[in-house]
Amino acid sequence: MGEINRLSRARVIVNPVAGAGRTAKKWPQVMARLKSMGLRFEHDLTEAPGHAVELARSAVNKGYRLVVSVGGDGTIHEIVNGIHDTGSMADVWLSIISTGTGHDYIRTIGIPHDHMEACQCLTRPRKLTVDLGVVEYLAQGQAAKRLFVNFAGLGFDAEVVKATTQRFKSLGALPSYLLGLLTTLVSHRGKQVSLKVDGEVEDRKGCLVLMGNGKYGGGGMLATPDADPMDGFFDVLIIDDLSKPDLLWSLPRVYRGTHLTHPRVTVKRAREIEVLSSEPMSLQADGELLGEVPARFQVLPAALNLIV
Repeated sequence: MGEINRLSRARVIVNPVAGAGRTAKKWPQVMARLKSMGLRFEHDLTEAPGHAVELARSAVNKGYRLVVSVGGDGTIHEIVNGIHDTGSMADVWLSIISTGTGHDYIRTIGIPHDHMEACQCLTRPRKLTVDLGVVEYLAQGQAAKRLFVNFAGLGFDAEVVKATTQRFKSLGALPSYLLGLLTTLVSHRGKQVSLKVDGEVEDRKGCLVLMGNGKYGGGGMLATPDADPMDGFFDVLIIDDLSKPDLLWSLPRVYRGTHLTHPRVTVKRAREIEVLSSEPMSLQADGELLGEVPARFQVLPAALNLIV
């Protein structure tokens, strides 16, 4: 297996509830394939939200230098935060076997969607070093900080995540997302925000602000089609307040990546963004609901080693 042979034994972190519970059924196949490939590994099953952070932190502290994520984008998000907590990110490789539903991050990175094909990446390891994002924000009135791999957003998309996770998650990925979307569409209204984008301040009445490190989000939406996770910049998607009929009409365009021509859509490339609002605004990162504004986003260039 080339260079991976010089690494210590791998630690595989499995989120059995990812992909609406389908990961639990796929894991025995993945485990058999990894064993047949000769990969030396131990594995852990996550038991609750946030557990993958602890498991990844523990794995690296025990000396593992190859961590394998088996789950969805939320699992990747937690594992990367756990690795970062150890201060050893430069020495660790992450391999991704996607068993979630959205496959958003791996669409940009180029890892196969099929979980059995993704296992084969470990037989011909190619290292890719990519940027990460870090966001500082408020969680229940306290200052907090989190890394994200793919995207983070405020406004409409965060409200969809909030509705989906708090009210409909038990229904499965697609039904919960669609119900969250429709519920948010009914109740959403634009909010006055102050943006500082690489030092330039502007006030807007906004629908959403999204920091794209990868191209895709929301289960296949081509939200920031020109984003490059190796260029040291976010693609910042800003959508000013839209009428509800216009918002509904525009949503399918986001899946095709053709929304950028809309007159109320702006994309900027930036390394640092601050968002302020006098009104409460929810924040999500990698599809995980985190907290509220004020929020500050920064790019961490060349921060994560991936096997693809």
